[in-house]
Amino acid sequence: MAKVKTAFVCGDCGADYPKWQGQCSACKEWNTVTEVRLGAVIAATKPRFDGYVGKTTDRVVNLRSVDLSQTPRLHSGSAELDRVLGGGLVPGSAILIGGQPGAGKSTLLLQVLSHLAATVSTLYVTGEESLQQVAMRAQRLKLQPEQLNMLSETSVEAICQTATELKPKVIVIDSIQVMHMSEVPSAPGSVSQVRESAAELTRFAKQTDTILFLVGHVTKDGSLAGPKVLEHIIDCSLQLDGTADSRFRTLRSHKNRFGAVNELGVFAMLETGLKEVKNPSSIFLSRGEEPSSGSVVMVVWEGTRPLLVEIQALVDESHMSNPRRITVGLDSNRLAMLLAVLHRHGGLHMGDQDVFVNVVGGVKVLETSADLALLLAVVSSFRSKILDQDLMVIGEVGLSGEIRPVPNGQERIKEAAKHGFKRAIVPKGNVPKGGVPGMEIIGVVKLTDALDAI
Repeated sequence: MAKVKTAFVCGDCGADYPKWQGQCSACKEWNTVTEVRLGAVIAATKPRFDGYVGKTTDRVVNLRSVDLSQTPRLHSGSAELDRVLGGGLVPGSAILIGGQPGAGKSTLLLQVLSHLAATVSTLYVTGEESLQQVAMRAQRLKLQPEQLNMLSETSVEAICQTATELKPKVIVIDSIQVMHMSEVPSAPGSVSQVRESAAELTRFAKQTDTILFLVGHVTKDGSLAGPKVLEHIIDCSLQLDGTADSRFRTLRSHKNRFGAVNELGVFAMLETGLKEVKNPSSIFLSRGEEPSSGSVVMVVWEGTRPLLVEIQALVDESHMSNPRRITVGLDSNRLAMLLAVLHRHGGLHMGDQDVFVNVVGGVKVLETSADLALLLAVVSSFRSKILDQDLMVIGEVGLSGEIRPVPNGQERIKEAAKHGFKRAIVPKGNVPKGGVPGMEIIGVVKLTDALDAI
């Protein structure tokens, strides 16, 4: 009789141990080590080759002989989703979509499958809702899913058996946290169940060239629930974000084996579902009717396109021994560093001031091209000076006060000119040689040059 082996694996980092322990020695996290059943072990005297007959060297090929023809992609019917995925759906790919409850994950996938069902065979597997609930949502969204196949099941073995008979091109699993395998002795949602279920479904998708969508839950801090190895198993990891007080949703790619990462797609949540926003800059530029100090527009680069957003700063006298430095959408450590540069090379001391910075629209700015815009917004609030409404600012600020060029600078300037901006303060290295019609471009080398320009 085959012997069943068990191991104790950390759910966060994947480190394994011969016995259970309270703290993982690798990542120092507590209560993350759980028991995992490895399955039956075949005797070592009988080597296993997965049914392959012949020399094992026959499976080795030269890199030059690999077919370089592009894999045909399947369009999902959503231009924003195709953009984030790198151009469409790749056959045999496993895509994980995470997000807060109510963000619109199930709504987006139901819309996509309803569109695809008209041309290819699809299967929507729901483990959290009944078929009646999904049908009611489709009716509310005014979809026509006559050819969309539905299945209410949580057993991975039963799902794979049904998919083998139906042979769908696209499968949606909603959600991976409720799936379970009979061979894994733990409750659904546990580390071992989530990992083994995702591995089995991904293996099935690779063998049958089926496009697999996995819906994932997130924890309180916004990270994906379940083991970290889940993100290594799949091909694409997408995050659908949105706040309760906003009808806009952002879809961002954190991992993509078939395209660029950090690509951004913007949707608007309406009564009829998620609608694509073709010009996101118009959303984030909805400024107040009366101009105010501490506000400036910058251009960030999201994936393959520029995005105009407004950055606001508020500088006020502090009544605390340690002045506060609070940011929303930016790195607070970078704000503290830039304030030190402003004091040293700009001559403005804010050691006794509270500084609050916000990126309008809930956008998270992760690049350094917002440095100069942030400092000019802070100076504008500190001096109570209103900057021009048609001014755009980009540039990276170094520790010695120099303004460094940013990638895709000319494309950012042209995008601002397209939206009616007349002036731009940019690094001298990003100034176009021929200029931009209708726009005054000011190239700066030092921080003092930018301060003089405003």
